[in-house]
Amino acid sequence: MPPAVAPGAVVPVLGGLRISRNTLFWGLHVAGWFAYGCVQYLGALIYEKEAGYQLVILSAAISGVIVSLPLRYIYRVLWRKSPRAILLGILVTSYLTALVWRLCVNLAYDVFMPQMDWKMVHWYQFFSGANQGTYLMVCWSAFYFGIKYYETLQLQREATLRSAALAQEAQLRMLRYQLNPHFLFNTLNAISTLILDNQNRTANQAVTRLSEFLRYTLDQDPMKKVTVRQELDALNMYLSTEQLRFNDRLRIEFAFEEAALAALVPSLLLQPLIENAVKYAVSPREGGGTIRVEGRVRGAMLELTVADDGPGAKTASALIEGRGVGLRNTRERLLVLYGDTHRFAAINAHPGVRIEIALPFEKAPQP
Repeated sequence: MPPAVAPGAVVPVLGGLRISRNTLFWGLHVAGWFAYGCVQYLGALIYEKEAGYQLVILSAAISGVIVSLPLRYIYRVLWRKSPRAILLGILVTSYLTALVWRLCVNLAYDVFMPQMDWKMVHWYQFFSGANQGTYLMVCWSAFYFGIKYYETLQLQREATLRSAALAQEAQLRMLRYQLNPHFLFNTLNAISTLILDNQNRTANQAVTRLSEFLRYTLDQDPMKKVTVRQELDALNMYLSTEQLRFNDRLRIEFAFEEAALAALVPSLLLQPLIENAVKYAVSPREGGGTIRVEGRVRGAMLELTVADDGPGAKTASALIEGRGVGLRNTRERLLVLYGDTHRFAAINAHPGVRIEIALPFEKAPQP
């Protein structure tokens, strides 16, 4: 049996409405007995019952509200029992409650309808009709357990969704933070090379710009999306460090439509792609290389491209598997964030490698 819900808890009901359990119980409890009274009253009108019958109906409805109220507290105890114990408990409790309720109803008959042909002489006559009353109490019990079970399932579903969201957030944070040591390792190696070449001034500038970029990565929430314009600003901080290493050997071209600059993307999406291009297309070649970054909006999709003119990869499968953490990390981040609604492709462009990304277009809200 699912765990019990706290009596005063706020629970979701149909349509996503949230209401306290006490309010929900009292509303349904009173409404149910009111509906019973209305049905009986309509029956009295149709069959033209004697005078005083309406007062009997009113007494039956009011006593039903009072007499069936303890069922709630009894069923809270039964809720954690086995299904067999619950079923037996419902039948026994419903019958005993029906006995008390019929006593109230029959007393109302005796008081408000003295003109009846039959009089209750023996004590057991005051409990007549208990079988029919049992059916009514069983229905009350079925509604109670049905609603309680539905509430519990809704709460469990919400807890499951929250757990999935937290797991996804943890995975995204792990993937995002995985880039920092990867990037830091490559950059520190570059700075070490500058120091060994006695380019201390350049190395000092590289350390300063590296600290600015790392400060930016720490200030950015890994779960927060940024505009493409902000992403390019962060990319320029990274590239300013790389320019100190490669000077004019590293050539960058940007081609972005104005609409694409306002689109939202995961923070530091392009940096690992540029870093891979620098490592595999620019660094190994004496003459360096050119990296072109493009962005455009096509229909409901934002298309981003990072292309280089390097030697490329020997095979298509080696593009992602052979180019280190950056591409695999980016692919996994996009898969977690967008599922099947995105496209990620690494293509041998001859020359070079072309990375193509298509994401659902999300426009940043106006300030």
